[in-house]
Amino acid sequence: MRQKLFIIAGIIFVSFALVVGLNGFLKRRPVVVAKDSPIIRADETTSDGQIQKAEAIIKRAPERPEGYNLLAAAYLRKARETGDFSLNAKAEAALNRSLALAVDDFDTLRLQATLLLTYHRFQEALEVARRAQALRPDDADVYGAMTDALVELGDYRGAIEAAQKMVDLRPDTASYSRVSYLRELHGDTSGAIEAMRVAAGAADPRSPESAAWCRVQLGLQLINAGRRAEAEREFDAALAVFPNYFMALAAKARARVSAGDLDGALELYGKAQERVPLPETVIARGDLLSRLGRADEAKREYELAEFIERTGANAGTYSRQLALLLADREEKLDEALAIARRERESRSDIYTCDALAWCLYKKGLLREADAAMNEALRLGTRDARLFYHAGLIAKGLGDQRRARKYLQLALGTDPSFNVLQAEDARRLLA
Repeated sequence: MRQKLFIIAGIIFVSFALVVGLNGFLKRRPVVVAKDSPIIRADETTSDGQIQKAEAIIKRAPERPEGYNLLAAAYLRKARETGDFSLNAKAEAALNRSLALAVDDFDTLRLQATLLLTYHRFQEALEVARRAQALRPDDADVYGAMTDALVELGDYRGAIEAAQKMVDLRPDTASYSRVSYLRELHGDTSGAIEAMRVAAGAADPRSPESAAWCRVQLGLQLINAGRRAEAEREFDAALAVFPNYFMALAAKARARVSAGDLDGALELYGKAQERVPLPETVIARGDLLSRLGRADEAKREYELAEFIERTGANAGTYSRQLALLLADREEKLDEALAIARRERESRSDIYTCDALAWCLYKKGLLREADAAMNEALRLGTRDARLFYHAGLIAKGLGDQRRARKYLQLALGTDPSFNVLQAEDARRLLA
């Protein structure tokens, strides 16, 4: 499950020569922990009250940007909590009003950067964040937005520097969650787990969605380390804090797949999909139905995932997932490759390189696929799907030794990374 853009939504290492090495990368600081705050259940926490307060402020002072900024922040938070991404359009409308009143208002620019990130307009988000940074160079949240944008653009050196600055300014859940992801990207699984535990422990109990998000990410890292039982406890903890949280339901489904409980996983994927039908969840459920021999139902899930990407409030946001889906099913391969190429033109992160490599492989362009795959593997990320793709590309090139190495790495990293592709990896190795 690659919901890592939800680094933004949920809170919102390298080689020794880069910065200070993995163990020292992003130096520890005393963590800011919320104290004396009662644990508030998710069903007692809502953004609706914040929306009402912001509207009241706007009514009293419509000529000032503060009320519109508060309204935008409330809509962004409600979008995270509910998965209703159409609320981002309301946040955008509020920010446009604020910008019309004060084009260089710091809070407006900071929120606008966050909004642009949710729309996957990463270069624009980075430019806006830098404008905000020029106004307040000691604001931690600005460096968080910069980190997220730089990660998605593939500028990992810049992302490390921005994240380090954020930790130095304000060591808390938001900063340590970014440390965790950067460590994970650079293959430091234990360091990523350590940092995410710190992030989860520092989470403000008055923000249950953020706390639950941290638990989900920690659980996913534990699965990647082969610690399924621990991971599932984290998913259960997330659901206890934020009941029916769609990301936790989908993550627990993945843990159930790892445990061999395919029926339980199918039920959990269904619940997550009812809450928020994200393409990744819908595709995972389709794969599971396909594994269970229910081909017609699986086909409907795949068609739904494609429909979600092409229509609705977040159309275009999941282009990479659509390209991978079409490539996996070996359908509309020309379109899949065109989508992947467009994505690669605007961002060079490892997962976009991987999607391009996979689409090139499916089109039989093996040399190009291998070059793109090398880009995808450049950080040493321990991701089973990356290894699987690398193994198939190597096999296509006739490099049996490298193919065996990567397929073994895929299954060694996560033996149930995908209910269909994991079985394919086992078959090929046998």
